Amino acid sequence: MKTLRQMKILEIIRNESVETQEQLAERLRSAGIEATQATVSRDIRELRLIRAPNGRGKYRYIMPADPSPLNRMRRYFRDSLLNLDYSENIVVLKCLPGTAPAVGSTVDSLGWPDIVGTVAGDDTILVVTRGREVAPEVVERLRRLTRETKSE
Repeated sequence: MKTLRQMKILEIIRNESVETQEQLAERLRSAGIEATQATVSRDIRELRLIRAPNGRGKYRYIMPADPSPLNRMRRYFRDSLLNLDYSENIVVLKCLPGTAPAVGSTVDSLGWPDIVGTVAGDDTILVVTRGREVAPEVVERLRRLTRETKSE
């Protein structure tokens, strides 16, 4: 539940201007995720969220700039990825429920030329490769990322 809650927090702050922990807890409750202000406070600390000016004289929560999409992907893989496989030119990533959009976004942000794009549902991501001949290499590169995160 923690991973799902934290992924939802990241989605909320990406799409909305959230100024307080209580507002964030309220948005989570609106999404069907129960969370106290104390829990949200711990999540903010663990996610290393920061408060930045929102342009209207107030502050909002944001993710600090992560210079490496690869680091973000490693973190998401460690927390969310369950299985990885392929067929023809489609790579399939199975994730914890609710985490596929964030994981899929990190795959897109890598900018690997062999990947055309991703489609993410709730717990499954389809990664479309440029051809069936490159799909095994994409899978191996993603598996290397998975191994790197598990050995950290």
